Amino acid sequence: MLVRRTGGSLKRRILPLLLAMLLPAAAGGSSTSAALPAPVPPEIARAPIALLVDLSSGQTLYAREAERRFLPASMTKAMSTLVAFDLIAAGKLDENAVIAVRPETAARWAGKGTTLNLRADEHVAVRDLLRGMATVSANDAAVALAEGALGSTDAWLAAMNARARQLGMSGSHFATPNGFPDRGRTYVTARDLVRLAEALVTDHPALYRRYVGQQAMVWRGQRLASHDPFAGVLPGADGIKTGHTFEAGFNFLGSLQRGGRRLVLVIAGVDTEPGRAQAAKALAEWGFAAWDSRTWLQPGTVLGSVRVQQGVARSLPVTVPHGYALSFARGAPPQVSARIIYDGPLRAPIAKGTPVGRLEVRIAEQAPYTLPLVATRAVERAGPIDRLANGLLGLLP
Repeated sequence: MLVRRTGGSLKRRILPLLLAMLLPAAAGGSSTSAALPAPVPPEIARAPIALLVDLSSGQTLYAREAERRFLPASMTKAMSTLVAFDLIAAGKLDENAVIAVRPETAARWAGKGTTLNLRADEHVAVRDLLRGMATVSANDAAVALAEGALGSTDAWLAAMNARARQLGMSGSHFATPNGFPDRGRTYVTARDLVRLAEALVTDHPALYRRYVGQQAMVWRGQRLASHDPFAGVLPGADGIKTGHTFEAGFNFLGSLQRGGRRLVLVIAGVDTEPGRAQAAKALAEWGFAAWDSRTWLQPGTVLGSVRVQQGVARSLPVTVPHGYALSFARGAPPQVSARIIYDGPLRAPIAKGTPVGRLEVRIAEQAPYTLPLVATRAVERAGPIDRLANGLLGLLP
């Protein structure tokens, strides 16, 4: 065990693991050498920023400038959609409620990019504003929803940025609910957008299916089509959001699910709309064709233990919070090593399911990545006598 001091009384403890018994049988041969996946298609070179992540495994399959900040344009509405879903799930917003469009909102956003042409004092259902925002990228719908749900765009922006912080979107900031040009005050990174996409899919699956990835919506008797290059085109595609302004170029946050695998991709800064569609489709299809996936870790499987102070137990078994697959170059079963990393010893009390560390996974020819680890059971705080006994035991070799 390697121990590295990180300051104070806490130490970063790194516990090496042998995961051969956890690998699929066909992937367990130690003599098998890993291989690189097939080269990415040339269409992907059109995107200055490109990222492909397999959410089923937590692995990055392709990345170019994934941490670079850029203007999201209407991809901003994906965060507004998440905020709306959060409010609905919390019972603070009703999909069937009706919102009165403020006259100043109707006037300000008339003819500003894509709109629903909302009218002053018009009463519109929340579900229609959500569809207008998520499907046809209506700028006025996003603002009307923000004002009707939380009273002001300032309150809505505070909710957007609070949610971004909660998701660890450290490279992103939102200064508009719809992504309309704001002199660069709204910016994101591709990595952050994948975090956002994962929250949409996993936190609100029913709402996601209902509002995201639709090909069109009917509004005032007319069919308004989505700009999504995946919708109705690629098998398994179900979202998420396009974006375009002169400054931002053509952007896309996309998601597809096939055979139990979900891939999320970001394409940004492309010069043309056809170029965006071609790059996105090529990256998605490459992700499914060049990579294999197998069931790997399951929740409840003990992967090791971490040390605990001031608890009724001196150690705590850990596991993953949900199932994870393993992605590897097609036809080349991988050699895998992993280690538990945590700041510890941890201090009791600790509730079951509490995040307690990370599992760092290494696969030959791939960048290392981490998966979250949680407590398999609760550890209560020990009484004075137990703490004394544990302290004495801790002095033993």
